[in-house]
Amino acid sequence: MIGYAMCGSFCTVGKSIRVMKELAYSGYEIQPIMSEILYTCDTRFGKAADINKTVEEICGRKIIHTVVDAEPIGPKGFLDMLIIAPCTGNTLAKLANGITDTSVTMAAKAMLRQNKPLLIALASNDALSANLSNIAVMRMRKDIYFTDMSMDDEVGKPHSLVAHFDNIRNDTEKIFERYGIKK
Repeated sequence: MIGYAMCGSFCTVGKSIRVMKELAYSGYEIQPIMSEILYTCDTRFGKAADINKTVEEICGRKIIHTVVDAEPIGPKGFLDMLIIAPCTGNTLAKLANGITDTSVTMAAKAMLRQNKPLLIALASNDALSANLSNIAVMRMRKDIYFTDMSMDDEVGKPHSLVAHFDNIRNDTEKIFERYGIKK
């Protein structure tokens, strides 16, 4: 089963949900996980209740959205891999520095303590400035993979990177093959 975690890069949530749907319809079992911010905040990109309902319908499971609910992921070991899409710069910084204070960072910690793969689809306005060192730290760690990314607006947001969400399914298939995980 794939843990599919989503953070509050609100402008990329729609892309992420499309990937989640594609994975689910391809036969992957998915346990949705959301940051507390994404789970509760209404924005110009959508109402939290609508997003939550859509995600739970796609996955057929309740969303894990608290640290307390994410903690059993480690001891129970029921996930084969974790995708964080979108992963914000804030979450990336916490992961790079061992901070476990959200449902998403708790889920990631659970995976890494079991030597299970973590796929990060970064969406951050400060990826090429304040978070560049955190990308480097995470790239050097075992079992951590990044979906390809590029600048989304070289002039207007010169420090921003956003993942190529369309690559997540292919990256997931490669990780499953590499780790010998069956769908």
